[in-house]
Order: sequence, then structure tokens, then C-alpha cells
Amino acid sequence: MEDIKTSRSEVNQSQPLMRISGAEAIVRSLLAEGIKTIYGYPGGAIMPVYDELYKFQDQLHHVLTRHEQGAAHAAQGYARVSGRVGVAIATSGPGATNLITCIADAMIDSTPIVCITGQVGAHLLGTDAFQETDVIGISTPITKWNYQITRAEEIPEVFAKAFYIAQSGRPGPVLIDVTKNAQFDFMNFTYEKCTGVRSYEPEININLKKISKAVELINQAQKPLIVWGQGVILGNAEVEFKQFVEKSGIPAVWTILGLSALPTDHPLNMGMVGMHGNYGPNILTNQCDLLIAVGMRFDDRVTGDLNTYAKQAKIIHLEIDESEVNKNVEVDIVILGDCKDSLPLITQSIKPKEYPKWVQEFKDFYQIEYDKVIKREFYPKSDGLTMAETIDKLNAQTGGDAIIVTDVGQHQMVACRYAKFTQTKSNVTSGGLGTMGFALPAAMGAKMGAPDRQVVAIIGDGGFQMTIQELGTIFQSEIGVKIIILNNNFLGMVRQWQQLFFDKRYASTELINPDFVAIAKGYFIESKKVEKREELDEAIKVMLSHDGPYLLEVVVEKEENVFPMVPSGACVSSVRLE
Repeated sequence: MEDIKTSRSEVNQSQPLMRISGAEAIVRSLLAEGIKTIYGYPGGAIMPVYDELYKFQDQLHHVLTRHEQGAAHAAQGYARVSGRVGVAIATSGPGATNLITCIADAMIDSTPIVCITGQVGAHLLGTDAFQETDVIGISTPITKWNYQITRAEEIPEVFAKAFYIAQSGRPGPVLIDVTKNAQFDFMNFTYEKCTGVRSYEPEININLKKISKAVELINQAQKPLIVWGQGVILGNAEVEFKQFVEKSGIPAVWTILGLSALPTDHPLNMGMVGMHGNYGPNILTNQCDLLIAVGMRFDDRVTGDLNTYAKQAKIIHLEIDESEVNKNVEVDIVILGDCKDSLPLITQSIKPKEYPKWVQEFKDFYQIEYDKVIKREFYPKSDGLTMAETIDKLNAQTGGDAIIVTDVGQHQMVACRYAKFTQTKSNVTSGGLGTMGFALPAAMGAKMGAPDRQVVAIIGDGGFQMTIQELGTIFQSEIGVKIIILNNNFLGMVRQWQQLFFDKRYASTELINPDFVAIAKGYFIESKKVEKREELDEAIKVMLSHDGPYLLEVVVEKEENVFPMVPSGACVSSVRLE
């Protein structure tokens, strides 16, 4: 293991060394990192730790999920809204492998979580012992760092390093695998928080010459455009970003993970870019003369065809992770570092400007989109409910103050397009990996990470059934999350592609669903099904005012499509409205 720079706290300096088991050392390490809540599922190889959790239950709250996937997704939701590290714990073998999807999700979406897995005894490693799986080998490509502990003495140092790596620089998941003998063995315990790791330098000195060049380009631009991503939120740079937007006067658009960093009603917030983004932001990406990318990685769902993406524009990229620079899009100026530090340097030097004609172009395109798409979705002529009008009515009653957690599919794109936000860290979704089943457990974690805020999970009928068992966790742990199932009896996004690109051959996408309301009641959760428009407002009101968890099933049109849409691999300015 690499050298670790540490600083001993005053408490540790005054306390004598304690001789304790490795399992107790794990619990005390978590407490030393300020962890108060963890999510997990017990098993044989992690049982010594659970025995210690029982003894420390007044200090460390363990939430028993119904599946290990639920534990790690809950840790993600907790991390995304709280800004702290989420923690999930599981046993070896299938328990560990059930975390893998979530770890991959956290890696691509830069979510700081620490996953702890039990492992067979060190003397059994490599023997194919019962429930032995090489989780280190499996997780290496999808973790920021992982490590297998085989001796109790390693525990404090490894845990300190894990939490430091997970939350520093570009955040991400870390996995610690602990053999059973290391949990049972005794060691002299003292804990020192990690403040640095040799060869790992998350803090980057900002190049002032590049700041000057960026300022020059911004001052000269006639049609500049800001595209921001989750880096603004992860860097806690919302205030600095808003100041930059307002002084520059530049219209700003967002990726789905950047949503909520700037209030949705801000006059320079022009909407979403990408496959199902707004009409104007997509078309005008290919008409701007300067594109300023802040904390985003030029994902293919944002850029479409790279051969046609913003070729007419100079590009400035503010990015904390050097590996993302020039990976997909060649840029003119790279400003490495935390945007919380780099943005103020730009803001203080640029000239205050306004671009009324340029901003009006976005508004004109929005009017076209409203007339052809939005108006039809908000005020449909048919009797069937739409996903968009459900989100619109939810906005009216939450005032944009709720945390919205979405699953993956049509409902996700509709929610991201139409949900209103007044506060940051309010949009929680699976972006890069697109993990169905994410929303229900992530909403549990989000509610526990922000207990004083209203948390609403928007889920499709397909994704809901992937982690439906977490209703048991919600009931047992009394988690007051609100759940809206937008039920179209289809795997809607796949069906839309089948309709548009596969001549309506709906292969394995129609769902015969169970009675969701009855299932919720089976878990002692209040629930209601709505099929008529005149019932929707009151049903949402009842849901939001209910003291405790609530499930609302909204039956929506079966073959509703989500537009605008940029076909996969097409130019972003080829966005379709129908």
C-alpha cells in the first residue's frame, strides 16, 4: 500500500492505544470519519462486523435493505443530496457481486461511496471456498480505488485512505474487501484521518495564463454558450457559477446531472442539451461561436455525432479530471482544477455583457418547441393522462422545492425536462450507466440524507419492479419517501425506439403488471391508483401531505413518445420534434 500522509487528531494523541478486534476497528473507523448511517445486508463473511454494529447501534444507524443493490443505490442517493460519503456493506460472494452494478453507476456518475465487503479467511483465498469471489478483480475497472485487507492491523490506515480518495478530486466509489480472519484478529487501534496519498494529487494548481486566454475569448464572443454539468454541484460551486453566468450574460444549458445547480426559472437558464434535450439548446450548440463547458465530460448523449458537434465554435473546458480532457471533443483552452476556484478567476476579469438577440433565439426556439411538443403534453386532447402533465401538476404543488429522484427511461427524460427546482442537489438520477431500479433505493437514501425535504421518486412500471422489494425497507425503517409510478404497461423507452426505428416490432417490451397498489398495501404503505385527469391534483395533494411513505400509481398513455429527440449517433442540430 502506498504511503499515506496523516495528521493525528488531538483526541487520538491523548488516548491510549485500544486493543480491539478488526471488526470493532471497522466500526470505530466509520465513526471516526463521521459516518452515522450505513446501508447493508448481513451474511457469513461479514458477520463479525454486524456483531459489532449491534453493540454500536446507538452511534451508527444500520439500514437493512432487502437486496445488496438496494444498499449501494441508497448510499448513492444519500451521498448525492447530502454531499457526504455514502456507505454500503455486504457479505462475500453473491453479496459482493450484487454491489457491482451500483459501483459502476457511482463511478461513471462520480458519486462518493465506500463499499465494504466481507471475504473468506486469508488461508482460503484462491481455493474456491464457499461464497468466495474475487471482488477485487471484478471491481478494479469500476472503482476509484479498491483494496483487500487480510490483516487486522491494516484496517485504520486503509479506511482512512478509502474515505479520502472517495471524496477528494473527482469523487467516486471505493471498495474495501476484508477477510474474515482480519475481522476476528485483535490489533492495537488508533485512527488518523488521511490528508494525502503519494502519487495521487487531487488538488490542481490553476494555470493563470489559460484563465487570461479564456477571458479574452469570452470578451470577444458574439454568440457564447455555457454548458454545465454535475461538476458544478460536486464542487459546491453553485454560487460561483451563478455569479459567472450573471456577469457574463451568457445563456446556459445543462446536462441531466447538472440540473438544479442553477434554478430552473433563472432568466439565463435555457434548458437541457442532449438526446431528449430542448430544441433551442441542441440546435444553437451548432451555431454558437464560443462553447464554455463547465464540469461536464462531453458524453455521447450530449454531443451526438462528434464529427458535427460545435465545429464552428471555440471551446473552453473547465474540468477537474485530466483524463476527460480532449477525450471526446478537442478543445481550444483547458482549465484544469476545481471550478469553485477557477470560475471566480474568470468572473473577476470578464466584462459584464448582455446578449439580447442571442438569448431571444433560444426563446424563439422554445416557442416552437412549446407549440409542437410541450403544449400537447401539458394539455392533451385525449382522455389519457400524460407523463408531462403529471410532472407539471407535481411542480405546482411542490413549488420546485422537492428532491426528485428518477429511474431510467421515458419518465426520466420527462421528469428532467419538466421538473422545476429552486435548490441545488435536488435532481438525483442514474446518468452515465442508466441503471433501471435505481430510483426506489436511491430515494430512500436521499430522504435520509435530507430528512427535512420532500423526496419524490418518479419511476416507470418496468424499473419499479427491478427493486420493488425495497418497499420492505421503506416500511421497516419508516422512510417517508413519496413514490409516483408512471405506468404505461411498457418498457417505454425501448418501445419508442422500436416504434421509430424498428417498424413497430414491439419485441419483449409490453408488460403485464401486478396490482401495484395492493403490493404497496401488503407492505403497509398507503397507496392509490389514478386513471382520470380530474383525480390527479387531489391525489398528488394527498400524497404530499401524508405523514410517511406513499405510493401513487398514475396510469398514462401506453404509446406516448418523448420529444424532442436526437436520434442515436445523429447531429445534435438534427433534433426531431415528432
